[in-house]
Amino acid sequence: MESRAKAFGHAIHPMLIVLPLGLLATAVVFDVLYFLTDNSNFSIAAGFAIGAGIIGGLLAALFGLIDWLAIPNGTRAKRIGMLHGVGNVVVVALFAVSWVLRYQADSWDTTAAEFIFALLGLALAGVTGWLGGELVERLGVGVDSGAGLDAPSSLGHHEASGRSPRPA
Repeated sequence: MESRAKAFGHAIHPMLIVLPLGLLATAVVFDVLYFLTDNSNFSIAAGFAIGAGIIGGLLAALFGLIDWLAIPNGTRAKRIGMLHGVGNVVVVALFAVSWVLRYQADSWDTTAAEFIFALLGLALAGVTGWLGGELVERLGVGVDSGAGLDAPSSLGHHEASGRSPRPA
């Protein structure tokens, strides 16, 4: 099943998830570095990374919703897509709680509670990422119907047939 939201022949949702996932994971690394060094700059960096990750995650969710709405009802893909999407909303919510707690504090220094919310968000992101992989790799959601090892470039004006052209 092909993605409904594409740019230059590729699904937009998988392109967008890379940045917020990387930012949110990096925020957890910055928090660990803060706890190891007591350097407040790591906490500040974690706060900014979480803020940007939340914004990017919400944008990715919009395009994920567009693709999910196109999945036929009653299919395993629809159920897995629902778990993936709702799980990712919870991921963003967990990081949002962590960010709000940081913002309301007198300093950006990370507390145990803020770190636990971020760590839970990252752990859940691992699960929802696996579900996203299941959607694409196992169930073919977002994959061009003509995909194949010798399919033509998505930048061309040719239909992907999954086969290489016959030699003349």
